[in-house]
Amino acid sequence: MAMDVKRDPAILRRKKIRRMVFGAVGLVVLAGVTFYVMKLKPAAPLVDSDPWTGVVTVGDFVRDVRGAGTLVPEDIRWIPARTSGRVDKIVLRPGAQVKPDSIVLKLSNPDLQQQVRAAELAWKSGQATLANAQSGLKQTQINQEAAVKNAEQDFNYAKANLDANEELAKQNLISQIVLKQYRTQLEQASTRLEVAKSQLKNTMETLGSQIAPQEATVAQQRGAYENLIQQADELNVRAGMAGTLQLVPVEEGQQVGPGTQLARVANPTSLKATLRISETQTKDLAFGQQAEIDTRSGKVKGHVTRIDPAAQGGTVGVDVSLDGPLPPGSRADLSVDGTITIERLANIVQVGRPSFGQENGTVGMFKLSGDGKEASKVTVKLGRTSVNQVEVIEGLRPGDKVILSDMSQYDAFDRVRIK
Repeated sequence: MAMDVKRDPAILRRKKIRRMVFGAVGLVVLAGVTFYVMKLKPAAPLVDSDPWTGVVTVGDFVRDVRGAGTLVPEDIRWIPARTSGRVDKIVLRPGAQVKPDSIVLKLSNPDLQQQVRAAELAWKSGQATLANAQSGLKQTQINQEAAVKNAEQDFNYAKANLDANEELAKQNLISQIVLKQYRTQLEQASTRLEVAKSQLKNTMETLGSQIAPQEATVAQQRGAYENLIQQADELNVRAGMAGTLQLVPVEEGQQVGPGTQLARVANPTSLKATLRISETQTKDLAFGQQAEIDTRSGKVKGHVTRIDPAAQGGTVGVDVSLDGPLPPGSRADLSVDGTITIERLANIVQVGRPSFGQENGTVGMFKLSGDGKEASKVTVKLGRTSVNQVEVIEGLRPGDKVILSDMSQYDAFDRVRIK
């Protein structure tokens, strides 16, 4: 039967110490590995597609804004209805070339025709009344002139009588009483003559004021008649200018009232561009700024002549008058693109405008490494913007190559790998 051998306590103690040392070392190694793993950066993601890139440069910087629009005539005339009526006939259709006296459409208004006849009768009646009043005043004038003539004859007869009787009185052939009677007759004749002359003068002076009310009435009646005649003539709606008939927004048989727009005529030889510019880009727009209009068949220079005071649908309307002839085939309502130059700057650090970020804002951009296989995120402060370029204030230097396409899906990473 085997017997148990008692082990040496020193040996047991050494084994125990050795196990404790190995355990401690193992724990230290495990802690170190864990700390190292925790400190490792996450693997950089791989960008699936080839990104759009740009190189930071220094040079001239042209600030401009761009918008789409159409060519519109500078000389446009709407033709309104002057009176109510019914559209009897549309003589010309949109697209027709017209002259100022070209009849576009015809209206009818029986009530207006009746008013014309009534106004004509009233005017003629007023003329007859005026003629009658003028005749009466003329007869009064003649009577007054005849009275003056008679008074003059009576005065002359009385004076001659007095002169003759004064000679007889000197010879004591008549008495002083009779001579006094002749003198009284002369004074009476003189008074009648003065009265007749005064009445004639008063008649001549008041002749105009007496006839003025009737003349004013006739003038008013004539004006009303001529106004109605003009309205009746305007039932034949004319173009009023040479050009192209663009629009006839009414139909035959339609009843229209005064002020209704019946047609639109434009001069096709004088066109301007009306652009819609994003309201976020219009704060530096000003009258007179140079512009370039692209009709897709050619380009033409122009300048800003009007800016809408208010935005509509997030855009502002801007009119550009053209400084040169349009390319062949250009016509009204043709779609165009326009670029307006705001200012030109020299020696500006700039890069292609990224698909993200605002003017005078700060963005995160991925800067490519020398071999182009990786890109690291850097904070970039942007300045003024243009259509295709943006000013770089801080964060990049000339020669740096950065990613300009949308990288928002990699915002959580500080670096990415490029295929």
